[in-house]
Amino acid sequence: MIGPLIAVTGASGAVGGRVAERLARTGGPVRLLGRDPARLPRLPGAVLAPPAPYGDGEAMRRALDGAHTLFLVSAHEGPDRVGEHITAVDAAVAVGVERIVYVSFLAAAPAATFTFGRDHWHTEAHIRMTGVRYTFLRDSWYLAALPAMTGTDGILRGPAGEGRVSAVAHEDIADAASAVLLDGGVGHDGATYDLTGPEAFTLAEAAQELSRCTGRTIRYVPETREEAYFSRAHYGAEDWEVAGWVTSYEAIAAGEMAALSDAVPTLTGHPAKNLATYLRENPDSYRHLLLPGD
Repeated sequence: MIGPLIAVTGASGAVGGRVAERLARTGGPVRLLGRDPARLPRLPGAVLAPPAPYGDGEAMRRALDGAHTLFLVSAHEGPDRVGEHITAVDAAVAVGVERIVYVSFLAAAPAATFTFGRDHWHTEAHIRMTGVRYTFLRDSWYLAALPAMTGTDGILRGPAGEGRVSAVAHEDIADAASAVLLDGGVGHDGATYDLTGPEAFTLAEAAQELSRCTGRTIRYVPETREEAYFSRAHYGAEDWEVAGWVTSYEAIAAGEMAALSDAVPTLTGHPAKNLATYLRENPDSYRHLLLPGD
């Protein structure tokens, strides 16, 4: 299969890496970008770009030169993430990239409860202003985050109240993104797709599912905002980072993560994974929760 060159950022990560693998299997031209090329996957037919930090406009222009489409995975959270995104987008436009598919976040808005969700909205707004063709993929929480955020003490804690979250699997995001990227038409231009799982559940219900998988009692402990900041203080993280952690739960409590969408099955042709299926297929995700001897 021959087609326009697709540049994939974050190709060493959970989303970008999966997308890179799927695109490489088609035989089309793919260029992989990352801060450290040594960490990029070696895939048949894929070309590795030189180091390309988002905030380095010159490096991004070199890495993107000749690309038709940019798959832009959001940068690691940071105090200037929007600035880094803007630099990367402007570099793409400067070298003639015609299309950007951006990985955003569910309920992105200028006043989103989740502070990092605001970054995504401002990035989307900048992409719209460039005039380039675009598609936004607004992911919900990752299913993988639920066991990951559960401590070895068997407690999942946070200020999510009784709110619901429509968490989605990395694999489904990658399948949906690949479908959009490989469609050479204009049917996805200007579209915003919410990528969610098939159900919205409370964290208490997630704990019950984790209990079934692990054979031990996993509990959800709701926290107040003050308790959430206190319980995370020992990590020694910067204020903006802790605020992102805490407000991600508060966005659930506010009802901003409960939306359900049929975008995954519509784009991919297969159902989105639910939490039970994800855990069954990924036992390593909760291995830290198993009791000795299990």
